[in-house]
Amino acid sequence: MNCKMRLTTVLAMLAFTVLTYAQDAQQVLNLTLDKAIELALSDNPTMKVAEQEIKLKEVAKKEAWQSLLPTASIDGTISYDIKVAEIKTSMGSFKMGMDDSNTWNGGLNVSLPLYAPAIYRSITMGKKDIELAVEKSRGSKMDLVNQVKKAYYQLMLAQDSYNVLMESYKLTERNFNVVKAKYEQGKVSEYDKISAEVQHRSVWPSVVSGKNAVNLAKLQLKVLMGITADVDLAINDNLSNYESQMQVDATSASQISLDGNSTLKQIDLNGELLNQQRKMLNSNFHPTLALVAGYQYLSRSNTNWEFYNYNWGNSSSISLSLSIPLFKASNFTKLKTNKIQQEQLAQNRINTERQLRMQAQSKLDNMVASAEQLETNKKSVELAKKEVNISEKRYEVGKGTILELNSSQMSLTNVQLTYNNSIYEYLVAKSEFETIIGKE
Repeated sequence: MNCKMRLTTVLAMLAFTVLTYAQDAQQVLNLTLDKAIELALSDNPTMKVAEQEIKLKEVAKKEAWQSLLPTASIDGTISYDIKVAEIKTSMGSFKMGMDDSNTWNGGLNVSLPLYAPAIYRSITMGKKDIELAVEKSRGSKMDLVNQVKKAYYQLMLAQDSYNVLMESYKLTERNFNVVKAKYEQGKVSEYDKISAEVQHRSVWPSVVSGKNAVNLAKLQLKVLMGITADVDLAINDNLSNYESQMQVDATSASQISLDGNSTLKQIDLNGELLNQQRKMLNSNFHPTLALVAGYQYLSRSNTNWEFYNYNWGNSSSISLSLSIPLFKASNFTKLKTNKIQQEQLAQNRINTERQLRMQAQSKLDNMVASAEQLETNKKSVELAKKEVNISEKRYEVGKGTILELNSSQMSLTNVQLTYNNSIYEYLVAKSEFETIIGKE
């Protein structure tokens, strides 16, 4: 019986372990760059806010043209006349009703604008508002894609650097074991053993920092993608896969096209909005015409509150309401303010374009520099590997020193990190350059 209970317990624990492992395995998200961008665009709160902003502008546009529809209202009043007004003339005096009585009045009023220039301009501005919201959404999308790309590249750099440091750690561990064995055999001095051990131990803090850098890069990418922290990320990618992309032709800033830049497009759309606003302000000087219709139901001079027994009378009317503005000082001030805002926006556009061209040229220069350094760095890695092999063999046969061996290992680690960093810098500069020129 005890055996059966133990067996059942072991099986239950095994099942729990398998289930836990399966659940953990389900929480690993395998990523590619395209998949990371896709998830970010669908789940990032920034994009959802941009989409809601477009919907708000569409509602505002709908509200603007609804101002052209007729408006209708039902109005009603109940008043009690303590003492009614009295008109006195040479022919006598006449009271406008009866003292100590109540009056009931109800009516239906309908108004339809026939000519309203301000409303027409508001509708046009609503269309431009939607275009501006769409462009802002596009700009937010490109900025988010740029951030996701850089975070993805940062994760690749962190992983590749961590792998380089781990390889360096394993290499120093292997060399330490070799030197330690020789020391125990009396073939090398204690200095060699201590030096190899120091070299081996000095690499470990860098390995720990590299691991932390990987975790931090994953966390940053998770935030941009809008996924929970309990999901682990895994990318089967490395920087060396992007070597073939590192080709760029030097281009001067004057030849860089900024037609697709979202910031400049938003400035241009804001300029069009200010122009439409000026036209709307000018419409304040134009007359407005409206058709007004009314129907009234009235009962006057009632001495009691039995309204169902009152004598009711009705009337109806149709009228045209024309309003011609003559003078309003604030209209001129608003026009002056609009003109100053347009001049400010024009100067801001010139300054922004200059800065964007400078930034684009800087990113191009970084791309060119990284591409030029690639072959040198790649060759340096090959030579450093040969140097490590040679120094190991020289040390094995007793012709080399421990200092040469340690130096060659450090050189290999440094050139490998430099090689990875040159590819990373190129990819980051390319992503930022594409964002500046508005490439989607």
